[in-house]
Amino acid sequence: MSDWPQGYGKRVLDEVDSTLNEAARIAPTLSGPEWIMARRQTAARGRRGRAWTQAQGNLAATLVMRPVGEAKQAALRSFVAALALFDACVAVTGRAEGLALKWPNDVLLNGGKLAGILLESTGHGSGVAHLAIGIGVNLADAPGADAVEPGAVRPVSLVSETGAQVEPELFLTELAAAFARYETQFLTYGFAPIRSAWLARAARLGEVITARTATSQTVGTFETVDAEGNLVLNTAQGRVSIPAAEVYF
Repeated sequence: MSDWPQGYGKRVLDEVDSTLNEAARIAPTLSGPEWIMARRQTAARGRRGRAWTQAQGNLAATLVMRPVGEAKQAALRSFVAALALFDACVAVTGRAEGLALKWPNDVLLNGGKLAGILLESTGHGSGVAHLAIGIGVNLADAPGADAVEPGAVRPVSLVSETGAQVEPELFLTELAAAFARYETQFLTYGFAPIRSAWLARAARLGEVITARTATSQTVGTFETVDAEGNLVLNTAQGRVSIPAAEVYF
């Protein structure tokens, strides 16, 4: 098993409204990156402000950090976090079979959604003062199909799909160690190797998928993720680059 990475703080809370909220509260006082884990959240949220329920035994954690560079560069940490989640799952289960990464920020296991990532930032202009990377992993239990919108990927848990029973704190240690490795790679070599590693684990690469925003829908073959992290689809109208959307299979 991995050791806790040097230079990263850790605080484990029995209860909090949201680890993302806690990250925003403590960010100005931090001198380095800090992981926050909560055994229970009373006001958790997912993407686009959706309410999110944390089952007992699941992981709810946020990494708050002060990234160098512009906001669009900081946003690429979602790919760093996705790779770290993939590696942490392999570390605790001993297998990579069935794991895949779904653009922009989900981890799939046997076709179902195992984990999600949510980025929030503070700053002025093009810079980022603090970046919070919220992560939820269904270690012990998964929401029912009625908890997700129609057409969305079904939720699954690590224990139901692999039989591996993993305590949240143990998983967090593997996640933090893997993130630190990929973050060092990202800072040293840029996004290119992160992008290549992500694409090697991508779900539905080369297949037809649907990307939806609040105002549009694009159907096309998932060709790649570009150097800015955008989804690139080959459509009937040509090649389309999409910076943000919900993806449906």
